[in-house]
Amino acid sequence: MKAMILAAGRGERMRPLTDTTPKPLVTIKDKPLIAYHIERLVAAGIVDIVINHAHLGEQIEAALGDGQQWGANIVYSPEPEGGLETAGGILQALPLLGAEPFLVVNGDVWTDYDFSALSSFALNECLAHLVLVNNPVHNLAGDFYLSSAAKVEEQGDSEALTFSGISVLHPHLLSGVSAGRSKLAPLFRAAMQQHKVSGEYYAGDWQDIGTLARLESLRNK
Repeated sequence: MKAMILAAGRGERMRPLTDTTPKPLVTIKDKPLIAYHIERLVAAGIVDIVINHAHLGEQIEAALGDGQQWGANIVYSPEPEGGLETAGGILQALPLLGAEPFLVVNGDVWTDYDFSALSSFALNECLAHLVLVNNPVHNLAGDFYLSSAAKVEEQGDSEALTFSGISVLHPHLLSGVSAGRSKLAPLFRAAMQQHKVSGEYYAGDWQDIGTLARLESLRNK
């Protein structure tokens, strides 16, 4: 399985830090945030990694290179300034990802999730598999519901959970999407209407590093 790390975000809520440093390169214990993902992917046996970038993307390529220092094979999918949103970025990268399901992880999350759980994941009839986590304080309402049949739905009887930014996607999820800027959430919701999104709950360490305050909180752990 191949993986894609989403690293094209501007990081507006982390300015002025992200005016000069792309968000995936902010450091935790003197190591770039994105390096933790690369290490965990390689440890799970996932060595072919696609990274998209837009804002200050040349810094990302200079810092990570071809991935050999981690035993990875990294290729890049550059996007225009402002990026293509999540679905647009993944669509552009599909020629690099191939025709089989692939793992996707947001470059701005911190987690101890074991990617080996997904390294050979079979989607079967589904178009996506989402990892859901407890709701952080900035998203107390949650995003989606996990049914007793391990399907992700827009409505449910239990408490909604938060999408972690970790998923396995089938290229067919993006069928019919036109090149350019487009969001991923509407594609998830359309697939949920067909009961083609499976999911799992993860109770381990996960944080969305979307603001300077959250970054400092993580650094001080």
